[in-house]
Amino acid sequence: MRLALILGFLLLAACSGDDVEPVVDTYDPAHDYYSYANTDEFQTTHLSLSLDVDFEAQQLGGIATLVMRRIDADASEVVLDSRALDIGTVEYSADGSNWTELEYTVAPHDALLGSAVSIALPVVGAVDYRFSLRIAYTTSPESTALQWLPAELTSGGKQPLLFSQSQAIHARSWIPLQDTPAVRITYDAEIRTPPQLLAVMSANNDPMSVRDGSYSFDMPQPIPPYLLAIAVGNIFFAPLGPDTGLYAEPELLSDGVWEFADTQEMLDQAEELFGPYGWGRYDLLLLPPSFPYGGMENPRLSFITPSLLAGDRSLISVIAHELAHSWSGNLVTNATWRDGWLNEGMTNYLEARLMEVIYGPDRVAEEDVINYHELLDNFERINPELQALAPRMDTADPDSAQGTIHYNKGKLLLQMLENAYGRPAFDAFLSSYFETHAFKTITSEAFLDFLDTNLLSVAQGGVTREQVAEWLYEPGLPDNAPIPVSATLDSAKKLAISWSNGDTPTEMLNMDGWSAQAILHFIDNITADVSNESFAELDAAMGFSDTGNAEIGRVWFTLAAERRYLPAYPKMRAYLERYGRAKLIAPIYMALAGNGEDRELALQIFEETKHRYHPFVANGLPAQLNGN
Repeated sequence: MRLALILGFLLLAACSGDDVEPVVDTYDPAHDYYSYANTDEFQTTHLSLSLDVDFEAQQLGGIATLVMRRIDADASEVVLDSRALDIGTVEYSADGSNWTELEYTVAPHDALLGSAVSIALPVVGAVDYRFSLRIAYTTSPESTALQWLPAELTSGGKQPLLFSQSQAIHARSWIPLQDTPAVRITYDAEIRTPPQLLAVMSANNDPMSVRDGSYSFDMPQPIPPYLLAIAVGNIFFAPLGPDTGLYAEPELLSDGVWEFADTQEMLDQAEELFGPYGWGRYDLLLLPPSFPYGGMENPRLSFITPSLLAGDRSLISVIAHELAHSWSGNLVTNATWRDGWLNEGMTNYLEARLMEVIYGPDRVAEEDVINYHELLDNFERINPELQALAPRMDTADPDSAQGTIHYNKGKLLLQMLENAYGRPAFDAFLSSYFETHAFKTITSEAFLDFLDTNLLSVAQGGVTREQVAEWLYEPGLPDNAPIPVSATLDSAKKLAISWSNGDTPTEMLNMDGWSAQAILHFIDNITADVSNESFAELDAAMGFSDTGNAEIGRVWFTLAAERRYLPAYPKMRAYLERYGRAKLIAPIYMALAGNGEDRELALQIFEETKHRYHPFVANGLPAQLNGN
């Protein structure tokens, strides 16, 4: 791809007149194109928050104090990121005691990036000079990070609930700051809430905290801004182990404690595999159904979707994934969103290692096959220029540009390396990688250099730097990609085809003892020519429309929408009203919109249900449903 760009520029220059300047591509892969912040001139080292939570106005309001370090002695202006913030005063202090009000400007709003806040400093200073900026502000109800749930949309139905989702570039919509993973900060916070509610953050939450409407937090380890997180609601704590626990609304607490009972064992095993856990406690916060993701790896407190409450612990791999982020992503962070595979691909690999120890290799093989097919589906719909692990990223939306390619292709790269060099050698490399880069950020190029120096060039495995570079910079999968297989999923596929062809009657189907992953694979492999009468027989026998497993519901209702199996539509609609996780509902909406007859129905259901969804989902789905 790079060679093609260079040749294109040379051709353009050759065909142009002598007075036409040649086009020069100034793209810098190490630059964060999703932040206005001038981090080459100033960098934040610490953030202090003092905020009031106003549910009636749907606003956070108060003070953000940024402790900053000068990088460029001649720089005279700090530029921060913001989105839909109402900024009042900005003050400067050289000693933290005496404050001077400063002038600032807020640039026009950009739909993707928000607005730059430019602050003129009163003095210039030496390199490494430290100073503070104190910013008074309030958030907007239109914050893309914050969801304010009215009481009727919570499990208890009596108290409202607030939660945040800062990744990828949404921290700027609730805090004015340098919103880039290239900068890591420590933080502390004072949060004031209605006295009957509890506040928690991605910090040192106290399981014995007294509900009094005033809560203090401290995060002593430096984190990237996308890991800043807050939640406030009628939530309570229950222990899962000596170092782990669960926060949830009381109506979900007992189910969550049972479903996530293996969390402490996961933490213990993860330390055995990946090294010391460096964050203190590891707790979970079970959020309402509108949480848009399966989980979010906020340090010390992973945010988790209630769609994992399947009643059989079949979806527990999400917990393993979020815990694994404590090493890949939280401990060692991608320098820009173009390097996101170092976060998610690495974590998918660590997740598989952890799941193998606790649940066995057969379970991992099932997950790997499902993820592989998801990757192939992504290759069908994602622009080839974004299929590389480290693609050019300067205009695409970092929330959705690569689908899940960076998760699954990144995992396969690391699996290929393990296969080539053997697990002991690859584990030694991983240990060195985490130790060397702990609490730092890293680019894909720096990873490749470290890999070359510490594995490719010193161990017997036969993988070249150029072969790894193909994974990083080219679309699709290289020839040396491992192809996962699963005996149990192969059997599920064969049975689905046999049933679809009429060779196995419905009454002879027996899925007792099947994993959720095998059932998913069975449904995915039902052929398109099956009649709706046979489809109804299958539903009556297996109860797929009534499943309590959200993942099974996703594939079943997607298939029902694709083939217009109308008897499933009422329960499909109830499913879309129940869940807000993008992975679960977007495929169903898209199948409805794409089946040739139900686009208007999809739009109608969405309009009537969108108030239940997080802003990510509510703002993003309409364009997809309308084919934009």
